[in-house]
Amino acid sequence: MTGNVAQFEKLNVADTCSLWNILASRLLSVTAEAVGVKLCSTTFVRYECLHKPGPPRPERQELQRRLRGRIANGSIQWHPIDIEDLQELEILRNRKRVSVGELSVIIFARKTRQAVLTDDIGAQKLARQELGAALVQSTPHLFAWLYFNSQMNDADKDQIVTDLQSLGRSLHPHLNEYHTEAQRCRALANQPNQSSLS
Repeated sequence: MTGNVAQFEKLNVADTCSLWNILASRLLSVTAEAVGVKLCSTTFVRYECLHKPGPPRPERQELQRRLRGRIANGSIQWHPIDIEDLQELEILRNRKRVSVGELSVIIFARKTRQAVLTDDIGAQKLARQELGAALVQSTPHLFAWLYFNSQMNDADKDQIVTDLQSLGRSLHPHLNEYHTEAQRCRALANQPNQSSLS
């Protein structure tokens, strides 16, 4: 597990996987948006989400419908990668086996000094090298931060797991790990200051 559950950058450049995971749970999506978490991404990710050929699965169609709704209301913006960034993308691509969408997210986040939101382990490792650990976040980290700040509760975690499973997504072990850490940190934060008693 990486990431401080007490901190979360609100401006995020999200990759395909993290967009799908957040959109798979209306509860998580609405709660994050309500506290000011902003998502944007690159045109490469838009292609992966909406135009890349693939089998017409009902789960994917539902996620695409939800994404189109967020695009229509202006809550997700798309940004192109400049021509000079494409060379850097190719250099990074030769270093790690991650998708072009994930690479474009890392490059755009570095360029704009925003956090990367990715649930892909390989992309997280590369992003930590390129941006530093504080600017690499994930969907379980988002949940844990919301939980730590009392925006979500224990039953919400179960609902998120159910929501994701209903659309063929799974973050169950990672959500459990981050939930446990958020519980621990919240308990520590709520302890009375022992030094003030002496």
